[in-house]
Amino acid sequence: MSVDTSDRIMDVAHQLLAERGFSAFSYADIAEAIHIRKASIHHHFPTKTALVVAVLERHRLRMQEAHTGLDEHVSSPVDRLKKYVDYWEACIRNMTEPFCIAALLGAELPGLPEEVQIEIGKHFIALRQWIEKTLKEGVKQKSIKLRDTAAVEAEALMAAVHGGMISARVNSSSVLFKQITSNAIQRLLTK
Repeated sequence: MSVDTSDRIMDVAHQLLAERGFSAFSYADIAEAIHIRKASIHHHFPTKTALVVAVLERHRLRMQEAHTGLDEHVSSPVDRLKKYVDYWEACIRNMTEPFCIAALLGAELPGLPEEVQIEIGKHFIALRQWIEKTLKEGVKQKSIKLRDTAAVEAEALMAAVHGGMISARVNSSSVLFKQITSNAIQRLLTK
């Protein structure tokens, strides 16, 4: 088995997690989607928990790379936050990733294996830290005005983004997601 097979397995698992959550997919679903035997999946990922942890870790690392890219190429903290929510709006609109898997699994947290819970926690810590740092830069540049601490405001923006994902899913509307997240960012602006 190649790394390519491992990546294909994780790609399908990621998609199934975003569509169904942890409990509603199996190795049989993955095997059918990429035309391999379940034993081949077990070769790469002995357990469903190991697979989901690997998918979440890859998701977090990709998010962190994207945030680093925004930090390096977008000087305005406000524009960085807008690009972050625009990314999710496009994912929802195009159905490429209709829901952040860490957020979706966060709702299932009490019923998930401990290893999965830990990886979800790492995702939220990384996201909160990036948003908080971005907010603080915006305050220094006088483009953002915080009504509470940067940590609380970061949590509020995360809640708006993830809550917007739920509203978009329930109402089949990426426009609603955009409205919710635009309001959340607008609330942070000094102008």
